[in-house]
Amino acid sequence: MKTMATVLATAVVAFAAAVPAQAQAPASSPTLDAVKARGFVQCGANGSVAGFGMPNAQGVWTGLDVDSCRAVAAAVFGDATKVRYTALTAQQRFTAIQSGEVDILARNTTWTLSRDTSLGLDFVGVNFYDGQGFMVKKSANIKSAKELNGATICVQPGTTTELNLADYFRANRIRFTPVVIERLEENIAAYLAGRCDAFTTDVSGLASVRASNTPVPADHVILPEVISKEPLGPSVRHGDQRWADIVRWSLAAMVEAEEIGLSSTNIDSQLNSTNPAIQRFVGATGGLGAMMGIDNKWAYNIVKQVGNYGESFTRNVTPLGIERGVNNLWTNGGIMYVPPVR
Repeated sequence: MKTMATVLATAVVAFAAAVPAQAQAPASSPTLDAVKARGFVQCGANGSVAGFGMPNAQGVWTGLDVDSCRAVAAAVFGDATKVRYTALTAQQRFTAIQSGEVDILARNTTWTLSRDTSLGLDFVGVNFYDGQGFMVKKSANIKSAKELNGATICVQPGTTTELNLADYFRANRIRFTPVVIERLEENIAAYLAGRCDAFTTDVSGLASVRASNTPVPADHVILPEVISKEPLGPSVRHGDQRWADIVRWSLAAMVEAEEIGLSSTNIDSQLNSTNPAIQRFVGATGGLGAMMGIDNKWAYNIVKQVGNYGESFTRNVTPLGIERGVNNLWTNGGIMYVPPVR
């Protein structure tokens, strides 16, 4: 038979287990400290892919990946302009983030097991779900990738694209000759000059090249086959969990904002909303920023200055002729889904 003392002790233990622990002070972050001391975020970007990462004629960088870095600057500094960009090739990108040359790698990079576990990186989310395809000249009258037997194909080295290309042709017993060129601009030039029968990269990249780098876009056809999964997203150096938290939740905030109806044009009108989710988001309640060592208005600053995910997509990607598709919110038939910002 249990004594009263035993019953009380059991009740105390059960109550303690049910009460959530108080939020701990944010862990230190060498990267965040360095970024604050420097006064800007150093972003590793592509530099050659319109819609994702590229400077314009005035030297202003724009793109979906660029907005990932701008969001972090808005979260950390309250100023989305406090970013500098380093244009990186596919082969340079991992060394740049590993060595500390850049704080964030946001360069249309596919999240894979080997990259996540063996390169000293932490991928923090997906900002674009893509897949690899092929582009050919319309005059070639090729309707399918399986008609490329014996073709020469331009491809960049050090990419999942190069590996997928070999896998696809081997699996389908199709002969091909790779033309491996590191720089995207030289790849495009080789394809346009006829050194390659086809050019392969992510479908988003093909659309970008066709829209921005070909004299007559209608003269080029993207074939229907999508031969891989390419979840693209930003990554940071492994080992600085606090910095990874900031970059992860900056991306998540853009998606969450679209889901709860907040945009750069209406967020100020929602500052006094009684909706608990909006109150947390704009920093009125919850103290979410303090948990990461940044201002509680971090998410408000992101949406006010950069916009929600849908705004970024429409501004950067839609002009390429790419539809939202799977990159729609999960509530709108897509798979774009992030953990709750709470």
